[in-house]
Amino acid sequence: MNTVYEDRFADLAAAPPPGRQQQVVERLRALLPPHALLFREEDVRPYECDALTAFRQMPMVVALPETEEQVVGILKACHELEVPIVARGAGTSLSGGSMPHAAGVVLSLAKFNRILAIDPVARTARVQPGVRNLAVSEAAAPYELYYAPDPSSQIACSIGGNLAENSGGVHCLKYGLTVHNVLRVRGYSVAGEPVEFGSEALDSPGLDLLSVVIGSEGMLAVTMEATLKLVPKPQLARVVMASFDDVVKAGDAVAGIIAAGIIPAGLEMMDRKATVAVEEFVRAGYDLDAAAILLAESDGTPEEVAEEIVRMEAVLRESGATRIQVSESEAQRLLFWSGRKNAFPAAGRVSPDYYCMDGTIPRKNIGRLLADIAAMEDKYRLRCMNVFHAGDGNMHPLILFDANDPDEWHRAELFGAEILELCVEYGGTVTGEHGVGIEKINSMCVQFSPEERAAFFAVKRAFDPPGLLNPGKGIPTLARCAEYGKMHVHAGRLAFPDLPRF
Repeated sequence: MNTVYEDRFADLAAAPPPGRQQQVVERLRALLPPHALLFREEDVRPYECDALTAFRQMPMVVALPETEEQVVGILKACHELEVPIVARGAGTSLSGGSMPHAAGVVLSLAKFNRILAIDPVARTARVQPGVRNLAVSEAAAPYELYYAPDPSSQIACSIGGNLAENSGGVHCLKYGLTVHNVLRVRGYSVAGEPVEFGSEALDSPGLDLLSVVIGSEGMLAVTMEATLKLVPKPQLARVVMASFDDVVKAGDAVAGIIAAGIIPAGLEMMDRKATVAVEEFVRAGYDLDAAAILLAESDGTPEEVAEEIVRMEAVLRESGATRIQVSESEAQRLLFWSGRKNAFPAAGRVSPDYYCMDGTIPRKNIGRLLADIAAMEDKYRLRCMNVFHAGDGNMHPLILFDANDPDEWHRAELFGAEILELCVEYGGTVTGEHGVGIEKINSMCVQFSPEERAAFFAVKRAFDPPGLLNPGKGIPTLARCAEYGKMHVHAGRLAFPDLPRF
């Protein structure tokens, strides 16, 4: 186990005092049926991590309530006993955002999976937190409506998790992130008191706390219901696939499209390592000779789509595209996107493990960062596939490594940390949509000052004075940041030790 891992992991790994588990189990037995309360090691092990499997911690207890009354009872009991609570949905987070506390309760909301109402006139969907992202669009399809945020994991990820991480997707450039597509959130505070944020009206009174709760990673309240915006299905959508013989040219083309005043429905980029892995998996029809490809989607009326595609093709050619292909059918359009959305599982086919980063940078620096990442591959002797939401500068480098080799995992962590530092240096952020969780808690020290971190903690205390909701996931303490800096940062940049050669 490396030092960075131990540093950020220590808070969550503290064992419960003797007799604590029995005390909590006895209290929750009065609230839940036997099948909804797990505490034996073999039963709670499936909850030890989310999709970032490099970080694991066994929870003390897992509760699987089936009614809101049970949720309220669990919250009140844990609040009274001062027991940490980690709300969990589908467990698809890529940042360790739902990793349990060794002395805490995992509050699974998986059974709250009903779509409560679809209002085609108001264009809204009222759903429980365990509803799958894709299920919302499937339910709205008969009304020619859909839910715009579409993470790559949308077939499995839940709306509650999307709210916690402010998830995006390939169409976030035009239609926005989760925060732009939610009207109202209802839930409960750490003490089990009802809370509501936002409104189904055009505006809501008081402070805009809805945008504070969305993206708060389950640290402020437990969501039980959300009202989502639905948008009309466009009459037509087509994808332009452009090939480039250089990743820098492809990155510059992204900035060129936006600078031309064009806002595509989606604008994604993949390098050759990614397209080769994906093509073997999906057979999406990607150009494997290209150093990078761009996928740019236009949607709207047929006339609007035709005009926008002509404009995009002109920018792409001017930026150095070596080949341009436009989808000729809806099936081909979906196939192009299926390749991009299957990039992560494709990485799992070519490497024992992968470490997905989530930094965001100004679009003008995409090419520059990709060139830096290529140099880092030699530095750390690890391969890196690059797939990302190019339109809004949200990078998703996939560092390939073998978790069975501790040295490779250590190098992968250092590789990822340097990428995030560069994102900040280039005017971006250490996370775009995957959240901070456990993964980036130390990297937050690179971006935010002590005063800013103190302000973040003040918001946390206002909602959760005892600090029981998803503890250990907040912005790092000053002590931890100081220790992180002493170990790893030199002159504003990470200082890496000499790494042994194979």
